[in-house]
Amino acid sequence: MRAVARRDDETRAAVRQAVSVSVATGLYGVSFGALSVAAGLDLAQTMALSLLMFSGGSQFAFIGVVGAGGPGAAIATAGLLGVRNGLYGPQVAPLLGAHGWRRPLAAHLTIDESTAVATAHRAGPAARAGFWWTGAGVFVLWNAFTLVGALLGDALGDPRRYGLDAAAAAAFLALVWPRLGGATGRLARLVAGAAVVVALALTPVVPPGVPVLSAAAVAILVGMLVRPGPDDVAPDDEEARASGGGS
Repeated sequence: MRAVARRDDETRAAVRQAVSVSVATGLYGVSFGALSVAAGLDLAQTMALSLLMFSGGSQFAFIGVVGAGGPGAAIATAGLLGVRNGLYGPQVAPLLGAHGWRRPLAAHLTIDESTAVATAHRAGPAARAGFWWTGAGVFVLWNAFTLVGALLGDALGDPRRYGLDAAAAAAFLALVWPRLGGATGRLARLVAGAAVVVALALTPVVPPGVPVLSAAAVAILVGMLVRPGPDDVAPDDEEARASGGGS
């Protein structure tokens, strides 16, 4: 009974986390809508990007390059940055166990935020709730506020003056920060620090998207070369192993 209550509490915590992340990220859609129209895209094109591409980083990269480099360069840049979402699949798929029509839906909702919330919890109901609530919440609010930003356009002025340019990054940092503490040990801090150094070093000299992929490659490389020690395992993971499962 105590285990069930604890699992329910964790699931509710995951849902609350998902809602807060969805609101913060969704509000940032106002910036994309306004900037997309300012870059020369019409309302239908702007909404198509949010509905079909549905990857904030790739969308901003696309509209940032389309004017200066043409559609070919914009597609290449956005695609390169979007590759990171494919790297999330092997980590998220075992948590969800999605089959049938849920599988392509889960693929479309696999973004930075849904992956971060899902992997912040143990495999089981909490991880699944975190993923689906975050993915669906961000999708609905991102598209709604993209529409608002595109319709209001110039009336909004520069969205950065409202701090919306930092909303998504701040929400993502809030998810990552607890995993860098004592419970996750030195390995997480090593990966985070190395990824930051690589991304910052490459940003001024390579096309958009490459620093993100290079930072992801750092995490993969560390995972292949360094075995986690006892201090790198969170207490919840130890308990799950002791009980013979993660859910």
